[in-house]
Formats: sequence, structure tokens, C-alpha cells
Amino acid sequence: MPTSTLTIRLDEDLKRGAAEVADYYGLDLSSVTRALYKQMVNTRRIPLTFAPEEPNDESLAAISEGNAFLASGKPGRFTSGDDLLEAAMS
Repeated sequence: MPTSTLTIRLDEDLKRGAAEVADYYGLDLSSVTRALYKQMVNTRRIPLTFAPEEPNDESLAAISEGNAFLASGKPGRFTSGDDLLEAAMS
């Protein structure tokens, strides 16, 4: 099968960050790019989401609980960040 070359211009920081993510999964950027194109052909879709991520029900409940606690004016269980970290480590 004949191959072709694709040249992409992008910000160096973006490339570096993407390479770190790819490396985490044991891949290089070329492999990720080929996988993206294969996925597009196989599904006839662009496998990206442009919508912002929405919190799930558990996160929404935790946010609501935190907001209610802050609005109550009650003191927290910890008097400092060090106290919180110490409790988390034990």
C-alpha cells in the first residue's frame, strides 16, 4: 500500500504536551495521528468532542453539598491546610 506524508504546523508547547500524553500510553505522535485517521474512516465520524465536559451526578451532589456548607458559615473540620494534609495521610 502506498504511503504519503502529512506535515502539521502547531505550537511547540502543544506538540510537547501531546507527546507527553502519547508517551504515557506508550505511543508516539505519528501512531496517534494514524489511529485518529483510522478511527475516522472506520466510524465515518470525527472522534472528538467539542462540548465542555459536564459533571456527573455524584460531582453535582458534592458541589451542592460544598456550596451549602460554605453558605452555612459553619467552621470546617480543619484549621489549616497542614491539618487537612495530615488527616489525608493517616
